[in-house]
Amino acid sequence: MIKKSSTSAAAGARGLEDLAPRERQVVECVYRLREATASQIQEELGPDLSNSAVRAMLARLEAKGVLQHRVDGQRYLYSAVTPQEKVRESALQKLVGTFFNNSKASAATALLGMSGELSSKELDELEAMIAKARKEGR
Repeated sequence: MIKKSSTSAAAGARGLEDLAPRERQVVECVYRLREATASQIQEELGPDLSNSAVRAMLARLEAKGVLQHRVDGQRYLYSAVTPQEKVRESALQKLVGTFFNNSKASAATALLGMSGELSSKELDELEAMIAKARKEGR
């Protein structure tokens, strides 16, 4: 059984930028592991974070609508409410809007300019995405 927080799931869709740095690390860890216990998260983040601190952050993140948990025997398994792809897209839209005046082309140009050398596979993927966007009229 999955327990969702009483706040709106849209809270998780806002992105991670509203979270404290340590809370963001916890959520990123949950995304990496897909589902995690407090002990697994503590192990991932290192010894400078106590188990009780991790549990307190998990409770706050659940109250904020970012995480949810399900009970598996005596363990709580935490997972993200909002799929990582949706959070990533939201953060990217905010970045493009803030730094590139909502120009996807300017953002892509900046990314290509800083990336150094691209592999043939990466270039092929970019060409395929551009061709698809032209075909779909984006």
